[in-house]
Amino acid sequence: MAKAIMLQGTSSNVGKSVLATAFCRIFYQDGLAVVPFKSQNMALNSFITKTGGEMGRAQVVQAEAAGLEPDVAMNPVLLKPTGQSSSQVILMGKAVGNLNARTYHMEYATKALSTIQTCLDQFHRDYDVIVIEGAGSPAEVNLKARDIANMRVAKMAKAPVLLVADIDRGGALASVVGTLALLDPDEQELVQGIIINKFRGDITLLQPAIDFLEEYTKKPVLGVIPYFQGLHIQAEDSVALEKAVSRPMDDKKLDIAVIRLPRISNFTDFDALTLEQAAQIRYITSPDQFGEPDMVILPGTKNTIEDAIWLQESGLIEKIKKHAEQGKMLWGICGGYQLLGREIVDPQAVESNQKRAEGLGFFNMVTQMEAEKVTQQVHGKLCGTGPFLGPLQGMTIEGYEIHMGRSHVAGPYKPFCQLQKESSEEALSIDGIVGEDGLIIGTYLHGIYDNDALRQALLNFLRRKKGWEPLNFAHSLSVKAKQEEDYNRLAEIVRESIDMKKLYEIVGLQDLS
Repeated sequence: MAKAIMLQGTSSNVGKSVLATAFCRIFYQDGLAVVPFKSQNMALNSFITKTGGEMGRAQVVQAEAAGLEPDVAMNPVLLKPTGQSSSQVILMGKAVGNLNARTYHMEYATKALSTIQTCLDQFHRDYDVIVIEGAGSPAEVNLKARDIANMRVAKMAKAPVLLVADIDRGGALASVVGTLALLDPDEQELVQGIIINKFRGDITLLQPAIDFLEEYTKKPVLGVIPYFQGLHIQAEDSVALEKAVSRPMDDKKLDIAVIRLPRISNFTDFDALTLEQAAQIRYITSPDQFGEPDMVILPGTKNTIEDAIWLQESGLIEKIKKHAEQGKMLWGICGGYQLLGREIVDPQAVESNQKRAEGLGFFNMVTQMEAEKVTQQVHGKLCGTGPFLGPLQGMTIEGYEIHMGRSHVAGPYKPFCQLQKESSEEALSIDGIVGEDGLIIGTYLHGIYDNDALRQALLNFLRRKKGWEPLNFAHSLSVKAKQEEDYNRLAEIVRESIDMKKLYEIVGLQDLS
């Protein structure tokens, strides 16, 4: 039977996901069969498995770090916010409906416990170690009775708990002490150690605080993780965009502007572009931020109609249309692709209570929201025309689809690619639209820029349009190779920062470090 360890936080966004990723890679490096688990995740960054199931991006990252193919059992419940107090509920990879917060917590959440237990039982049979990530804080007293993500899961998994605090935001000691004080006595016993995360400065100056914590709480401080940058560990949700640092424009780099829709989803689509030294990615929300970008991207959204209305009200539509009129490149991905059409309608209120909204009108296309969700991995070949896609015809690409709507085009049009489901041998289908000038592109494919050859060709096309010399990408790392490098570097940082012998003792394993 597998051993387990659970990371819980004094609050959201203290670094639980990244530390769970590090633990997965450390145990994997040490030769153990390790699997990640998060019973309930709330995020708009999701992923589609090879079997067509939808799961949270954080557990996909952790699975990669553990050397595993992502499986929806690693994240049996996924909540995707659709509004201020409602979410689409994904159970074992499939959408089961939209629920408001009260209905979910009062009536539905605890019904998922049997599914959670089944997943844990499977992992206990099949692996050596389960690395479990909690959600938010275990000390939310208003939610504890219906908790399916923190202490109840620790008990179900027989997992000791490590409590993580973010010292960079301040108040870490009070957060640890306060969290422990609000736990029930049996829950306090489950907490076997404390991790201080995101520390900057001279660690010797922190020692009095560590001594105090250990003396006051009677819990060991397992380690202090330094604040680090430069590692590409995909973020769980758009809270990462809130903390994004605005950097001065570099006139030697391509300027790529992503319209930051209020309900933006799967912004990890742009991580591969962010990694490129040749480009600078900006997220913009108002016309005064628009500038003169070389390319504009409309990203995915969990509520296309309401974000279409926001676009109209923001004044950004005029800027986007002027950008396209100047012969510059414009991409729309998933919901962003739907926004490039003439109209979006939602007669059954699948995503919104608003029945319709106007799109930008670049394509003679109407998108209708439908209750059945499309979730699939795909691969195919580029077939678009124009100055960018023409020379790339036949290039193999892969990606995945997550969308509620179906888009219907009136009249002839030029498709972006021919594709086939990853999980079947069905005949090729058509995806996307390419505008008459070949510079406006819409596609349902998430992960499109993770295709190294396409991404590099895109950057050089944009460079040529500016009159710049193309770059030689012959020795560049692929996205996957860069991820592996960063997982290993993350594991190294965490391994050097915590008491590995104590960690293995808490987990109940022999120290293999």
